[in-house]
Amino acid sequence: MRRRTTMMLAVAAGFGLAGTAAAQDVAIRNATVLTVSNGTIQGGTVLIRNGKITAVGRDVQVPSGVRVIDGTGKYVMPGIIDAHSHTSMDAGLNEGSDAVTPEVRVQLRADAMTIYRQLAGGVTTVNVLHGSANVVGGQAAIAKLRWGVPADSLYFEGAPRIVKFALGENPKRSNSTPQPGATRREPTTRMGVEHTLRHWFTEAVKYRQAWAEYNEAAKRNKDALPPRRDLRLEALVDILEGRLLVHAHSYREDEILMLIGVADDFGFKIKAFQHVLEGYKVADEIARHGAGASTFADSWAYKMEAWDAIPHNAALMAKRGVVVSINSDSDERARRLYQEAAKAIKYGDASETEALKMITLNAAIQLGVQNRVGSIDVGKDGDIAIFSGHPFAPASKVEMTLVDGKVMFDITQAMTLQKLMGATVRTTTEEQ
Repeated sequence: MRRRTTMMLAVAAGFGLAGTAAAQDVAIRNATVLTVSNGTIQGGTVLIRNGKITAVGRDVQVPSGVRVIDGTGKYVMPGIIDAHSHTSMDAGLNEGSDAVTPEVRVQLRADAMTIYRQLAGGVTTVNVLHGSANVVGGQAAIAKLRWGVPADSLYFEGAPRIVKFALGENPKRSNSTPQPGATRREPTTRMGVEHTLRHWFTEAVKYRQAWAEYNEAAKRNKDALPPRRDLRLEALVDILEGRLLVHAHSYREDEILMLIGVADDFGFKIKAFQHVLEGYKVADEIARHGAGASTFADSWAYKMEAWDAIPHNAALMAKRGVVVSINSDSDERARRLYQEAAKAIKYGDASETEALKMITLNAAIQLGVQNRVGSIDVGKDGDIAIFSGHPFAPASKVEMTLVDGKVMFDITQAMTLQKLMGATVRTTTEEQ
């Protein structure tokens, strides 16, 4: 018990080192600035005031009283954005009771150590999705990794709402074993997945029409009775009308084309296909629909529907006009997304800028927050990652990560904390 208490105190000290720091105006001076949107600035300065980037360039005047971080020899890039994360979820990964549950929402917890670890990898914004048990699942939580704040302060203010769909093996449940006494949940085939989508969107169209008729009737008759409110159908109507953006777990080309067909038939758009490992086969169709693609760098063959994946996927889709991001789907891989993005250069001959976009601006576009984050531009949030060298160089590491202009990770402080924790554990062990 004493050791556990000591370790908890050490973790609490970690909160004090970063997340609870007071807001401070910051200038990062004399660094190589990878703006992502407007090229690279050698010997550049980034000025952040009140949490926003107010100046970027070589000849930026830094007002007195602003904290100056020496960027000599270092590389500065926008905070990394993970378009597919499961970090800091405050509940189980799936609500598997029904095939269609867009009325439920992901909730976040603030005490997940993965937040701090991902900050150590330069990540500042994440799209927290639940699992893939549902054809139409719940609504995601877009989060800023503000270490050491209450849970309600993690949510990205004003971000669009996102709902997760899933195709293929996961939602058809044929490979899962029901709980004792439970009936196997439908659908059980890929055909059933499409049927489920078409059935529920047909119901949503009817629901929308019923409310439209009521609103017209209410103009003439104040005693007109409204339809029964249904939160599930309400969320589906939001999808139809573009107020709820769709991110769809997918693998195979046939199911990708199927969902594009369903969306076209019902008049809505897929914002991004997640995983999309066979996207290179249907990149033209994805681009024509206007969907993005958020994929793995080189992870495949871990199940049959992932068998035809190739490491060239991201670059090939990008060359066909698809907005591509590279995601983690893993709290561990999230700490190395900058290395994952570099693989698009190795395998697909992507340019440095295109590869950087895959973990910054393109991911921001897929989340609908590109006006706030994803590049180093005046007016955007002060979300910054400072590297010891070029982010794609094997030996480079993140030295500092800022969110809204606040230093959330500092490698020097982290190493000090690590030493304190190690010394405390050794002392406690000796006492016991």
